[in-house]
Amino acid sequence: MIYISHRGNINKKNVEFENNPKYINNALDNGFNVEVDVWFERGNFLLGHDQGLHKVDLKYIKNSKIWCHAKNVEAMVELKKNDCIYFWHQNDDLTLTSNGYFWTFPGKKLLNNSICVLPEKADYKEINCAGICSDFIEKYKND
Repeated sequence: MIYISHRGNINKKNVEFENNPKYINNALDNGFNVEVDVWFERGNFLLGHDQGLHKVDLKYIKNSKIWCHAKNVEAMVELKKNDCIYFWHQNDDLTLTSNGYFWTFPGKKLLNNSICVLPEKADYKEINCAGICSDFIEKYKND
């Protein structure tokens, strides 16, 4: 099972710190993969949900434990060009990640190769899939 922290959250949703490299590093240091929101603007990679706020270099997001949610087309192009782990989605039931997993929207049918996104927002009786992405990822890892 792959355990992915949603924007750096481990035990709760903390909008104030989400996508901040220091917050993300804490999740990485605790052994989790991390999903981050990535923008590409004026030749720079930036992290942030609604806009790019935190400048990072390519080496940072090329980490094999970082899953990049491209937030603009420019980010998608640059992430692909640089062989990062990336995906694009809005409200799709699922989307295919660059490393071959199905990023599966909350409450949608899970497949063996799915990453179950925010299961706390759904009513799954069982979570049988490849991984989980959650704001409460530590709970899922410990269960």
